Amino acid sequence: MALLDDVIEASGGLARWNNLSRFTLHLSVGGTLFSGAGHAREFKDVTAEGSTRTQSVRFTGITGGEQSGSFQPDTITIESLEGEVLRSWRNPDLGFAEADAHSLADELQLVFFCGVAIWSYLTSPFLLAHPDVVIEELSPWRENTETWRRLRAQFPQNLITLAREQIFYFDERALQRRTDHELFGMKVAHSSWAHDSFGGIVVPTLRRTQTLRPDGTVIAKPVLVDVEIFDAVFE
Repeated sequence: MALLDDVIEASGGLARWNNLSRFTLHLSVGGTLFSGAGHAREFKDVTAEGSTRTQSVRFTGITGGEQSGSFQPDTITIESLEGEVLRSWRNPDLGFAEADAHSLADELQLVFFCGVAIWSYLTSPFLLAHPDVVIEELSPWRENTETWRRLRAQFPQNLITLAREQIFYFDERALQRRTDHELFGMKVAHSSWAHDSFGGIVVPTLRRTQTLRPDGTVIAKPVLVDVEIFDAVFE
């Protein structure tokens, strides 16, 4: 598909991406989903290390720098900084995401949510080229004075995502600017901007999740999730 080809090229190209296996991020994650569940500072100033090829992310420095959290599709763990497993959740699922946001009060579910979200952020748009992901180009979207092109993606059951169906928006430079889907019973938009190149891979360093009006426009407040990436390394 021509749009997907342009998008992947604008983000660094598939050849470069396929030569990578890991990423390391210095980032902060906050927003009302976190503060409302009693975790306003749980993911402030943390390190995330993950695989570009399989769903795996480890967060170091959560809970005020005192613990680590690990996301794998079959196990979520909370660990001491020395690696001792303090709590674990075997065979997790995102069923809680269909209930209400207060489920994030459990730190294991918080690590699960952040693991899925951050891995998806870092692997998009390359993930859309996976053979099991079904994509369809939609009609363009007018955003103020810009025209953004859109792709609808259907993700397979064997991939853990925040939503099976998502709509991706790309600006006139073919850079990802927004993603829409259902979350906690709400229609939300993940806006992304301030793109920067890290080792040849272009990443939006600022992301913000807000709710949507029925006409598809974004409601400014509350900010459900706020992500700032300070640095990224791909290997």
